[in-house]
Amino acid sequence: MDSGNHDPNLQGCAALPADEMAARAAEAALFLKALGHEGRLMILCHLSGGERSVTELEALLGARQAAVSQQLARLRAEGLVSARRDGKVIHYSIRDPKAAAIMALVYDLFCGPESARP
Repeated sequence: MDSGNHDPNLQGCAALPADEMAARAAEAALFLKALGHEGRLMILCHLSGGERSVTELEALLGARQAAVSQQLARLRAEGLVSARRDGKVIHYSIRDPKAAAIMALVYDLFCGPESARP
């Protein structure tokens, strides 16, 4: 890709050279794919309020342990959450600051008092 011809008047993503934009787009797509599941979004919503155990998440989500664990495993594999063991209990928290920022934006856009709900 030709990365030498970009308009200096462009802002944001459009200001990036084409090859860098493609690399950033691929990175963003992977990140958004990890978030692109209702269960994972709900887990991150609950974790945005602070650390939670698997048992707490099960109760909050009304989901089986296997389903919650599967989604937590995906979030851990993507580096979005971290786990801390306390005896037999595993506590999860948001690890990636980008995930925390996205969850704040999701709240503002879809859940907050200023969100436009039908």
